[in-house]
Amino acid sequence: MTNSTISQDVGPTFEFESLVESIAGQFIGMAYNDIDSAIKSIQKEICEQMGFDRSLIWLFENATPENAIVEYMFYSSTQADLEESSSMAERFPWITSQIRQGCALDFSSLKDFPVKAKSDANELKGLGIKSLLISPMRSENGIIGGISFCRTTCEKTWAKSTCKQVQAIAQILSNALSLKFKQEKKNELYRFEKLISDISARFINLPAHLLDDQIGKAQADICQALNIEQSCLWQWSDTSPHYLTVTHLHTPSYGPEKPVDMNADTSFPWAVKRALKGETFTMTTHDLPEEARIDRETRIALGVNSSLVLPLCSGEKTIIGVLSFDTIKNKVAWTDAIMDRMTLVSQIFTNALARRRQELKLKENEKRLAMATEGGNLGLWVMETDNHHVWVTQRVRDLFSFESDIPLHYDDFMEKILEQDRDLVAQTIQDALDNNTSFDINFRILHPKGRASWVKSSGKVYRNNQGGPVRLMGITLDISSQKRMEQQLEDQITEIKALKKKIEKENAYLQQKINVQFLHDEIIARSPEMQRVIEQIEQVAPTDASVLIQGETGTGKEVAARAIHRLSNRKDRPMVTINCASLPPTLVESELFGREKGAYTGALTKMAGRFEVADKATLFLDEVGEMPMEIQAKLLRVLEQGKFERLGSTQTIEVDVRIIAATNKNIEQMMDEGKFRKDLYFRLNIFPIHVPPLRERLADIPPLTWAFVREFEKKMARRVDNIPTDTMKALQKYPWPGNIRELKNLIERSLITSSSKTLNVTLPFSPSNNKETATTLEAMERRHIRDVLEKTNWRISGKGSAAEILGLKRTTLQSKMKKLGIQRP
Repeated sequence: MTNSTISQDVGPTFEFESLVESIAGQFIGMAYNDIDSAIKSIQKEICEQMGFDRSLIWLFENATPENAIVEYMFYSSTQADLEESSSMAERFPWITSQIRQGCALDFSSLKDFPVKAKSDANELKGLGIKSLLISPMRSENGIIGGISFCRTTCEKTWAKSTCKQVQAIAQILSNALSLKFKQEKKNELYRFEKLISDISARFINLPAHLLDDQIGKAQADICQALNIEQSCLWQWSDTSPHYLTVTHLHTPSYGPEKPVDMNADTSFPWAVKRALKGETFTMTTHDLPEEARIDRETRIALGVNSSLVLPLCSGEKTIIGVLSFDTIKNKVAWTDAIMDRMTLVSQIFTNALARRRQELKLKENEKRLAMATEGGNLGLWVMETDNHHVWVTQRVRDLFSFESDIPLHYDDFMEKILEQDRDLVAQTIQDALDNNTSFDINFRILHPKGRASWVKSSGKVYRNNQGGPVRLMGITLDISSQKRMEQQLEDQITEIKALKKKIEKENAYLQQKINVQFLHDEIIARSPEMQRVIEQIEQVAPTDASVLIQGETGTGKEVAARAIHRLSNRKDRPMVTINCASLPPTLVESELFGREKGAYTGALTKMAGRFEVADKATLFLDEVGEMPMEIQAKLLRVLEQGKFERLGSTQTIEVDVRIIAATNKNIEQMMDEGKFRKDLYFRLNIFPIHVPPLRERLADIPPLTWAFVREFEKKMARRVDNIPTDTMKALQKYPWPGNIRELKNLIERSLITSSSKTLNVTLPFSPSNNKETATTLEAMERRHIRDVLEKTNWRISGKGSAAEILGLKRTTLQSKMKKLGIQRP
């Protein structure tokens, strides 16, 4: 240390605590867009009160240590700002590495820097810094950057208390910045959801000639919203059904030009093959497998880094093109949320393009119809009214299949007309003769081989000087092709109307999805069984009906209850929960209905019960099957009348509470045994929901597994990129007696034991055993009955049925199925 070193500590602890309390208080209730300016003011305040000259906050891009570190906020009492230079990581490599490791640094002199940090010390010396303190900034996701406080006037020995105080301040500012980043990310997602909804609305009733412009605008809007540089839309060429060409391209000035005559099948064979299978996938150029060598070379030539590829699938899995979103310089994380929303965008584009194709096809058919009408061969005929002899041209003879030279009579034509149309034709001609009017009539004629065709006849009556009809003259033409086209037009118009309704429904669905998508964020449901549960939740949630949720332990009954509450009109108030199995029978009544002071020994204070707390809200009775019989009667009264009395009180209290109950017990069996009141069961069971066990919803195991992996990754600072196919199949074969709770615990344990980015899972027993473990007689009976039902395709009665195989009556089998909780999937 030099003679100019100052040894000085910050003021008393209580002054610092007051400063910290003041700083922390500033962020309470603060709008997230005001946090930056507040932090800069705090930097200045700390420098002034604690004797610092400068303060700099460094943050990692995307708040992850593996990304570059950049300057965020700077305060200096001696100069306006830092000089323009290279990145912080290049200027201060050693300090950057220490921050990444979460190390706090304090140097009273630049001479104290280690030899390997010589370049950092020289850089600091060039900035006029003589001593400094640096503390890492941490959030719940790990280290997000660092904050430094410096002296430029003289060297200073930093006391340990000062270092701890700086670390405390760093944590407060870290929390504030984390809150800001979360809110910004949430707002970005909301804006993107709204953008997709707006895009969907644009394409409703959009004229075909405006479609290209709107697709280009939608590509640009999406790219801007997600910081993606490029979007390409490929469609099959009109000249070749196997030739994909770019029809819509949004790219920056430094991006590739629109390719001319580029065949996607030969330029991107690997990606096209996957897209034609209807797959939505992401790819990074330098990570492509060897079989995608041609794709990689083409992408490198075009300068494309990463891509999201979505097939444009119309109708019965017919691929009409491919939509891609590409990055060139920017970095984008292709999350599941982004991919889901991009899939909706691709469907909007697909429906719009399909509708335009139908409209163009309709116009083409209209042109063909006009050409057939104008260029068709017309047959001329004349009928004398006195003898009904008919003169015709050869075209008429051809239409009616008459021989060339035979004379023709009116009756000869009537015999050729289809029997169903004869009366109409005869009446039309008679009306024209009687009223001196022209006519146009379409009718069918029958040919010798039984073929029928449509013709159109137009005629006019000619009269003599006395006004009497002399002859009838007109033309006849074959309109069979016109009739077929008209039918095709009607079918196409019907199809267009159906497409229009579909787009309108999709727009309404998008609006609804924005509102309710996050309400089911706890429920992962790909299986039909859980989809039905979600449908039931959405049906009953807006009502005030009581709901009884039944299912095995660990299936997520409380999650379903929370979803019902969040979708209900009571969502603005919290859901009140009581676990009937976790309280002694003597305390259940006071917990539910409250007590007065002195109601019993030890009741020293007045206490409001859960029913009072849940007024105008929802009360969740978990494990309701464990409720004592003496409490069930009082609970029934509250459910029927909405009234009760606290323990020790005679005053009646009225409440408005919506009841959701859950149990893993067989309530019907408990009623038979006298352990549960029937009237209470029927009052709770207004809307029953059965949450199926995990072994009956195998399609949910892969997404549940990945969801738990991502959840524990954050807590353990680990990363898993791959779960072997054999492992996932083994998870789907395991019977999961503990259901979702057991799966979650197994994934957490597996993350702890896995040392690589591949998840290694060890099941409790052989994963080939796909049967329920029969630990009790009842479980063995349940398994055996279910196996027989599956073999007979759930046929209960009749020859070869499950009842016959088991040697039971149909009614006995049905009773056992009900008792054992066996339901047809």
